Amino acid sequence: MSRLLAEREFHDTQAAGRSATFRADPARLRFADADFLDHETWVRPAFERLGPLAGRHALDYGCGHGMAAVVMARAGATVSGFDLSPGYVAEAEERAAANSVRVRLTPADAEDLPYADASFDAVWGNAILHHLDLDRAGAELHRVLKPGGVAVFCEPWGGNPLLGFARRRLPYPGKHRTVDEKPLAAADLTPLRRHFPNLSVEAFQLLGMVRRVCRLRPVTNVADVLDRAMLRVLPGLRNWCRYVVLTVRKE
Repeated sequence: MSRLLAEREFHDTQAAGRSATFRADPARLRFADADFLDHETWVRPAFERLGPLAGRHALDYGCGHGMAAVVMARAGATVSGFDLSPGYVAEAEERAAANSVRVRLTPADAEDLPYADASFDAVWGNAILHHLDLDRAGAELHRVLKPGGVAVFCEPWGGNPLLGFARRRLPYPGKHRTVDEKPLAAADLTPLRRHFPNLSVEAFQLLGMVRRVCRLRPVTNVADVLDRAMLRVLPGLRNWCRYVVLTVRKE
């Protein structure tokens, strides 16, 4: 089975399981911006990297459940989105309708985008690049971005061998992954840098990844404070973090 077909089938199956929940309780499709922006520590600061969205054309890149598309539309953007999984596109369309926003969504492959050159001012992606051939995807991303446009991606990071062991061996919620996917590593960014030499990398959750096993607010708050201090003083520690935010601009 090809990589793309396997990815599509995996995520269509996942979306089908989720759809039963929403059919039973359609109100669960409605949400406040903060529900999305604050569900992980890196999401809100990453979203801010997009800049003001009012009046801009924005793309939800690998839209999945469509929450980012809804938040961008509420901010005043004209929003398009795509996902390899038709099942997730259907969920995202339902979520947009439930939240009274208009977005244009379509099933598509990030390595062969169905958009005209220089279509978008801003692109958002969450946990999508590590599924892709970054040379092909980077070329397509560069093509559809407008000059001066910005793209921001949140991605799992694979530099921490202890975290790698946990991802491979230990059970935890939300662990299900496709066969071919793996967290990004520094070497994986080389193809993307060929298209975007100005690529910046910001790391999140060093000690803060404790929230995967402990949600006590005093514990996670202290961990986040220590993370900010440690990563500021010792930026090399970012290789041990759980997630990174990648920002690129088309010059």
